[in-house]
Amino acid sequence: MSKQLDKALSLEVAQTIKSKSKKPFENAYKAALATESANYVQGFLVAIGKPFRPLEHAWIEVDDKVIDPNLPHIKKNAEELMYFSAQSFTRKKLKAIIEESQEDYPEDDPLPIYGNAPYEYYGDVMLGDKPYLDAYQAAEAKCKELNRSIVDSN
Repeated sequence: MSKQLDKALSLEVAQTIKSKSKKPFENAYKAALATESANYVQGFLVAIGKPFRPLEHAWIEVDDKVIDPNLPHIKKNAEELMYFSAQSFTRKKLKAIIEESQEDYPEDDPLPIYGNAPYEYYGDVMLGDKPYLDAYQAAEAKCKELNRSIVDSN
């Protein structure tokens, strides 16, 4: 069973961290640091309608809840959003990864985090490790299922 989006808490966290449009990884990172017992999660977001493909995304999870600090910027019905997790990090692990990335590659943005090599590919775009590819493929299949009638009618 997939975890359920907590809409009210997502909007509250978004306001607390001053969530910014088109910054899902940064927003989720800030939310993870600001939320007790949160895990930072990267993966894919699926919804009915355009863009008719999974979107690479990040959110946090606490217990059995998805808390998406990006929700105010998503122009979709919250009840129709589906989240496909590729990887999850505790706050402690997340901080360590970011600190190491900033030391090793100070000129690069440390987010998103792509896991361990070897990396998998889809099309011409490099993804993360095998769990990242698996999450993408599951999200892609769900996206096709949800949007089949819309795409077929066009």
